Amino acid sequence: MKNSIKIERAKRDMTQAGLAEKIKVSRQTINAIESGKFIPSTLLALKLAHVFQTRVDELFTLEEADL
Repeated sequence: MKNSIKIERAKRDMTQAGLAEKIKVSRQTINAIESGKFIPSTLLALKLAHVFQTRVDELFTLEEADL
């Protein structure tokens, strides 16, 4: 699964630590999500979408291998 979290953070000049603080997770969790090493829960994905004022399916997209 691909995600655009790093891009969304850059648009808002937000650090991984700043985003992590907003959604109450560690900076390492944000790093793992951005690098594709961790797939967030539905709740975490919804929190991320809320912070970026977007939809979950705009932050996360399936890759061909995921189908």
